Formats: sequence, C-alpha cells, structure tokens
Amino acid sequence: MVRDPEQLKALVDGVDRFVRDRLLPAEPVVEETDDIPADIIQDMRELGLFGLSVPEEFGGLGLTTEEEAHVIIALSWASPAYRSLIGTTVGIGSQGIVIDGTPQQKAEFLPQLASGGKIASFCLTEPDAGSDAGSLRTRAVRDGDHYVVNGTKRFITNAPHAGLFTLMARTDPNEKGAAGVSAFIVDADSPGIRFGRKDAKMGMRGAHTCDVIFEDVRVPADRIVGGVEGQGFKTAMKVLDKGRIHIGMICVGAARRILDEALRYATERKQFGQPIANFQLVQAMLADSRAELYAAQCMVMDAARRRDAGEKISTEAAATKLFASEMVGRVADRALQILGGAGYTKEYVIERFYRDVRLFRIYEGTSQIQQTVIARNMIREGPRVL
Repeated sequence: MVRDPEQLKALVDGVDRFVRDRLLPAEPVVEETDDIPADIIQDMRELGLFGLSVPEEFGGLGLTTEEEAHVIIALSWASPAYRSLIGTTVGIGSQGIVIDGTPQQKAEFLPQLASGGKIASFCLTEPDAGSDAGSLRTRAVRDGDHYVVNGTKRFITNAPHAGLFTLMARTDPNEKGAAGVSAFIVDADSPGIRFGRKDAKMGMRGAHTCDVIFEDVRVPADRIVGGVEGQGFKTAMKVLDKGRIHIGMICVGAARRILDEALRYATERKQFGQPIANFQLVQAMLADSRAELYAAQCMVMDAARRRDAGEKISTEAAATKLFASEMVGRVADRALQILGGAGYTKEYVIERFYRDVRLFRIYEGTSQIQQTVIARNMIREGPRVL
C-alpha cells in the first residue's frame, strides 16, 4: 500500500543520498571501532528513521509496511549495523505498543521512540528459551500497584543503548505455556537492571547485543501492554510476523549491495585477456543471484501488501524470512567466490557482508523455525480440495 508515490520517492531518494554521502564512507570506521559515530546517529534521528512505523499522530512517519520496505531496502545498501540501530525501535521494540498498547501507553511512549530520543529493545530470548518462547522463565509477580520482575534475557539487540524495553515475562506460574506470558514496558534505567558485557560476534560490528539481568525490578502495573495479563505471547507473535517481513527487506537490500560489488569486480577483473564477467560460469553465479534476489523482493512486497490489507500473514511472513535470509547467504557466498582470493580479504566489503548476513538465518526465528511455522500452518489449514 503506497499512498503517495511522489512523497515516498522523495523519502527514498533522501535515504539513498544519506547512504551514499554519510553511511558508506563511515563503514570502515564502524568496522574498526565497533561503534556508529554519534553525528551519524543524530542525522538518523533528524531523517525520521527511528519513527518509520510509528503513527504520525505520535510524531512518526506512519509508513505502511510496503512503504517501509522501500525505505529499508534503500537503507540496507549500507552496512546492516546501521539498520540494526533503528531496527528494534522501528520494529519489535515499538510495534507491541503500536499494535496492542493502551491509548495512554501510546501517547506516553511512542513520541519518545519516534524521535529517537529513546531506543527500544525487545526482551524475549532467554538462556533456555529462544525459539520456544512459551517456556520463558522470567517472572513478574504482582505486588500492589507494581510487578516485581526477576530473570535474565539473552542476545538483546541494542540493549546497551536502550531507553525502553518491551519485556516478556511470566505473570501466571500456573500456566506453563504461552498463556501465562505478559508484555511489559520497562524503563531501561529502572533499579535492579544490570547488563552483561557486549557479545563478541563474528559479524555485525557496530550493532551491539548483551544479556539483560532483572533483579527485583519494580514495574508499575499500568505498564502491561494493553493493560491485560496473559496477552504477551499474542502480542509477540503479531510483532514477530511483521519483524520477519522486515528481515526480508534487509536481506534484499544487502543482497543488492553484495551483487553490485560482485558485478563491478567481475567486469573490471581480467583473466586470460578479458573480464571474468565474460566467462559463463561466472555469469551463472551472477544470474542465479539476480534471479533469487528478484524472487525475494517479490515475496517481501507481496507479504507487505497483504499485511497492509489486513490479511493473516503468518505463513507469508515466515516464508519471506526463510527464503530471503537463505538467499542473501547464497548471494554472499557466490560473490566471494567470484572475487576469489580477493573476496577473502578485508580489502573488499564482501568479506564483511559475508560475516554480517550470516546472522539473518538465525535471529527473529531460525530458518528451521520458519520451516516449522510454515508446515504447521499448512497442516492446520489442510489440503485444498479442487
């Protein structure tokens, strides 16, 4: 659903210029220092990138899912770390409030997030509960007008920089599955919250994750998302459905950059007196990558339009995330192969992207979880009788 094509084009063109003029030149600095420069973060705030999916009435841009796809694909031409900085606020950090928050919660928190004044993180994964979100052990026990939270969350993106957490915790100990889980809005500076050291990852330098430890953290009872206990898992699933489409957007953007770098090298690098792009086996790798990229982009746009139309998109979101994340991994692998020994060195960005995009097959649900979601939905719906 693109409401104003001219306005969207102006926004995407502005992001393209920002990527070209500001983000690409700073990529080596981000890789070397493991930090995004503060002036770039401020520029991202001023461009409205933290508020892409927050409704306009709360200070955001209020983009539809399809409009967001065009912007994220453009932004993801640059290092995925830049997108990661805004991603938890645009997506899983704020969307629980956007989708299920009370009017008071939306009015209080969404303007802070849309401006980039506070970064939101999504606290779901635990040391013993990742894909099995229904087995969460973090507890929130009612104590008067507050809940007392205890537990540990793991691999929380942007946690070191977060101002707010959307926290999933078990409020009903008698419910062992998803029904006993509630979602909370928690201030990151609340007494009792501690942070583990930043995770040392194989890629995604500049994008930080760490453990978040809650020890007797008191959270006001009116911070339950939607004001109702036991709805947290449903909120999480709604958020993750959109998040999976969002990951597909990033994969498409990153694959475009990787393939462009590979094509440029193939047309410039000469062997046997001619560019290696003239060799059919190199052409096959380029062509396969372009075909898969096109397929992934079509899936992203179709799933986005279906979500904007109000359709149930659990299967489509999982299929998009599965295919797009596997696609970008194959594109990166072929690109490195095209560059040969040069691709294995840090002189070329392919080496970095090769490491960075590996994460996309893991977070927001592994490829195997997406396969499980798709298959279970198929079985539940049953075969179509013609």
